[in-house]
Amino acid sequence: MSDFSFPPRPGEPPPALTQAIARLMRPLVRVLIAHGITFPILARLLKDIYVDVAEEAFPLFGKMQTDSRLSLLTGVHRKDVRALRGRGRATDRPSPVVSRNARMMSLWAGDPDYLDARGRPRALPRTGRPPSFDSLVESVSKDIRPGVVFDEWQRLGMIRTEGDGMIYLNNAAFVPRDDFGDLAYYFGRNLRDHIAASGHNLMGNRPPMLERAVYYEKLTPQSIDELANYTRELGSQTLIAINQRAFEVAERDSNASDASQRMTFGIYFFSAPDDLNEAGD
Repeated sequence: MSDFSFPPRPGEPPPALTQAIARLMRPLVRVLIAHGITFPILARLLKDIYVDVAEEAFPLFGKMQTDSRLSLLTGVHRKDVRALRGRGRATDRPSPVVSRNARMMSLWAGDPDYLDARGRPRALPRTGRPPSFDSLVESVSKDIRPGVVFDEWQRLGMIRTEGDGMIYLNNAAFVPRDDFGDLAYYFGRNLRDHIAASGHNLMGNRPPMLERAVYYEKLTPQSIDELANYTRELGSQTLIAINQRAFEVAERDSNASDASQRMTFGIYFFSAPDDLNEAGD
């Protein structure tokens, strides 16, 4: 088949972009179907999001947004635009448990008081003077007993104890494993920011954001296992290092009047058979 393609007709999106969207949507649609989110449900969600994004991100300087203009931008019927405008946006906040756990892990992996001589999260005694596991929990929340957090983190494999009686933070603790609500929250947040970074670059915004990947094919299953283990180890070290630097600057910026920005840094590893075509996953 020829690689030649005709330029899009006026008003049509670039074929390269529609092909890229089809490619990135396939794994998402697999997840949606697996969890009972049918096309009509997705269509309702997208209609709301289209109107919300168009109203927020595509204003006309000095003019009010009208239902007609939003309908033109989105293709959503004006009657639906009118009904959707002004509805409260769903919260993008994690659950209190997710927030608390993330804060505790950030402290353990970032606060110098909780790091060993090599800058790694130190093993903690259960009780006693700080730094201890109990003091870690109490520094974040007085509303929950440290024993409850200890039992839950041990159940989830986020911590381990050894013969010395000390408590160790598992590197895998940075990835929630069992709670579907936690997994779904990070699924949405992390993919959102990854797509936002790529979209920033695709639209030619400056300066470009960091968004890179390493790709190899024609590898054996043994080599995939080797690389998966290596990236898991190196990725954990990188996340801990970034967390420590972010903890330092967050402490420095805590009282700054212009401290209104957020950041996300992520790492992922994916493997699949070579025989998937370009339209596949």
